[in-house]
Order: sequence, then C-alpha cells, then structure tokens
Amino acid sequence: MLIFTGAGISTGSGIPDFRGPNGVWNRRQPVYFNDFMTSEAARIEHWDYKLEGWRAFRDARPNHVHHAIVRLERAGKLRGVITQNIDGLHTLAGTSTEKLVELHGTNALVECQTCGWRGAPERHFDSFRRTRKPPLCDCGGFLKPATISFGQNLDPNVLARAQEAALDADLVIALGSTLSVYPAASFPLLAAERGAPYIIINRGATEHDELGCVTLRLDGEVGAIFPSAVNAALSREA
Repeated sequence: MLIFTGAGISTGSGIPDFRGPNGVWNRRQPVYFNDFMTSEAARIEHWDYKLEGWRAFRDARPNHVHHAIVRLERAGKLRGVITQNIDGLHTLAGTSTEKLVELHGTNALVECQTCGWRGAPERHFDSFRRTRKPPLCDCGGFLKPATISFGQNLDPNVLARAQEAALDADLVIALGSTLSVYPAASFPLLAAERGAPYIIINRGATEHDELGCVTLRLDGEVGAIFPSAVNAALSREA
C-alpha cells in the first residue's frame, strides 16, 4: 500500500497544523524563496520564522500513527510513504529511507543553496539566536533549513520517486491531509485513477471527498482510527 500523510497525523506529537487555528500560517506569512536568495532582511525573517518552531520540531516524538506505518513496513505491506510533513517524525519512528518520500523537505537538516551540502541544524540555529546573522556554508553560500519554501521548485528526483510509488501501489490511504496542496495531492489520485482502492481518513473535509475514485471516507482523528485498524488487520493475518 501507499500511505500519503499530512499535518493531521503530527498534531498528536504536539506539532500544530500549519493552517490550523494554532498554525504558524495564522501568525506570520512565510518568506518566499526568491526573497530569501536576494535579501538579507528576508533571510533574517526566514531564520526567525524557523527558529520560532525549532524547539517544538526538535523535541517532538512519533506517535501511534507513525509507529503503525512502521508496523506495516515491517510486515511487508508498504510500497511507500509520501508525506507533506517536514517534521522528520516518519524517520524517527523507523520508516526506511527507501520507502519515504518527503515532498516538502525536512526540518531535521539545513542545506546550502550553492553547493548542496546538508547537515545537522542545531548549531546553526544556536548561532542565529546569538548573532541574528543568517548562517553561511563553508563555501560562502546561504544555509537554509532543508524545506521547500514558497516559490521554490520541488526536487524533480523526489517527484519522480513519488510518481513511481503511486504507479506501483495496490492500495492508497491518505491520512490527516485536506488534500488541497498540489502537486502533493495528485499522487493519491494517480494511484486511485489506476484502479487502486482509495481510503481517506481526516478530521474535516478534504478536496477529494466527492471524487468517484474514493473507495472509503472516514471522518475523525487519524490517531483514533488508523493504528487500531492496522493492529486488527495484522492480527488477522497472524
């Protein structure tokens, strides 16, 4: 199966939904990528924005939903996980690198916009907190948390991996996403339009709810529905 995840699976780990009532979106507008690359003031604003949520991301731990997905992988049932989330919790839970597609990048790393170097973010956040100067790479390039900023192109290699997984899946399940951000939300549809059963679990409406390719729609907290369903399914097989 292919699992597609959004912010709704990480609220149980203490990370606010980006567009929810407590989300960062409602407090400040993110910096666009072109502004980051051309303006020191924009770089300061972006690092400030990321610093605001850094401790929450750093200290968050996977919840029952993340662990249920790992159980599916260990049982040999998982084709892949495509996630919109940037919290790194799938990796912390144990989802393998080979199965995980992080469409929008990860807060667990920083990357150089010139040479492509990637590394741990903590010392760079500490430096910015002390000096208020956006960190630079050893090559002189701008360092940025390794997430896709507004106006920044998604990595074509990442998109290709997501497409490959969607074209190969026998079942697709969307968890905790409003399915409103594209091209991310196109990947569950790519599997469903091939005839793969399509299940959506989310609290509140999604943009795919009325589509004919949706096999089952469950409204509620993902953490209250999905882990117990996985447990029941794997117990029956055992």
